[in-house]
Order: sequence, then C-alpha cells, then structure tokens
Amino acid sequence: MLPLHSSGSRSSKTFKPKKNIPEGSHQYELLKHAEATLGSGNLRMAVMLPEGEDLNEWVAVNTVDFFNQINMLYGTITDFCTEESCPVMSAGPKYEYHWADGTNIKKPIKCSAPKYIDYLMTWVQDQLDDETLFPSKIGVPFPKNFMSVAKTILKRLFRVYAHIYHQHFDPVIQLQEEAHLNTSFKHFIFFVQEFNLIDRRELAPLQELIEKLTSKDR
Repeated sequence: MLPLHSSGSRSSKTFKPKKNIPEGSHQYELLKHAEATLGSGNLRMAVMLPEGEDLNEWVAVNTVDFFNQINMLYGTITDFCTEESCPVMSAGPKYEYHWADGTNIKKPIKCSAPKYIDYLMTWVQDQLDDETLFPSKIGVPFPKNFMSVAKTILKRLFRVYAHIYHQHFDPVIQLQEEAHLNTSFKHFIFFVQEFNLIDRRELAPLQELIEKLTSKDR
C-alpha cells in the first residue's frame, strides 16, 4: 500500500493540520483494518463495509482519512495554486465553483481557488471536530443527519481532486506525486461508488478519468 504521506521532499507539509483518530479507539482499529485491506491491492474489496460494523462509523473513519490524504496532496502543490494562477475555483473550462457554507456565507461567492479550498478545508475540519456530528467516543450515537453531512463533505472534497487534476497536473508530475494522487483518488471513487455517496452529476468534471481508473476493476 502507498503510505499516506508522499516520498517527496515536501511530504511533511499539509495544507491544514492532520486530523488524528485516537489510538486504541474502535475507529482507530477500523482505520487499521482499512489500511491492511488496502495493502491487498483490491480496492473494491477494501472499501466494503467490514462484517458486523456500523456503516456510519465506517463512513466517518474513511471521510477523516480522505480529508487527511487530500490535505497532504493539496499541501504539495500550494505554491502553484495562487490568486494569480487560479483566480476562480474551477475544474477545467466548463466547471466553476462558488463558495457557500450555509452559516457564515449563505449566498455563494465567487473566489480564487486557494481561497475556496481554504474555506472548504476549514469547513470540513470544523465538521470533523464536532463531537455531535463525528463522535469519537464509543457508544455515542451518530446523529440522524450524519449521512447527509458526510455526503456534503465528500462532494466538496471531490472538488479539490478535480481542481488538482484539471489545473495542476503538470506540477503533480514534476513532484512525482502522480501515482500517489491516482491511488488516493481511485480509493476515494471506489468508496463513494460503493455507498452511493456522490451524485453522478457532481462527478462529471472527472468522468473520463473515473471510467479509466475503474474500468480495469469491474
């Protein structure tokens, strides 16, 4: 399995602080299970809900893991994603994203990609740190709206992948992060497909790549 950090010289740099799952907790055991099954190389199997486990908890653990992975991947290319290079948050010429979180910014605003991704990752971090949404203690139930919050988080994290692929793939190749990015994204796509977590229309900016990455494993 690929390590969750890159082998590049800037591997220690993450965009936001890493979100840790407490060692010794059941969620930590689930994360270890996920890493072990990923090591087998069969991603379709690796994303399946382990027998006897709670779907909410499995989605929660993996959502935290994807946040950390994207955090790291984006952290490697922040020097290339600037107000000048990316004045709008886009994924190719046809897709542009405007930011709103429903609380602080209710009306969608047009902003640069670095600004948008900063808003997005800060918002995700706030959700992950909210014990009422992502309980880390055993026996604390997940809220009724958990799955819809998780879907929104994953939908938004997808946009960071889409931006990196469309606007910053050259630096990714220069930094020799291509395999790391592809493995991470493939894992992400298999996971959201397994549990139907992102609407197909939202995945449109990377549809061709998704078909290419997943066709070998059907």
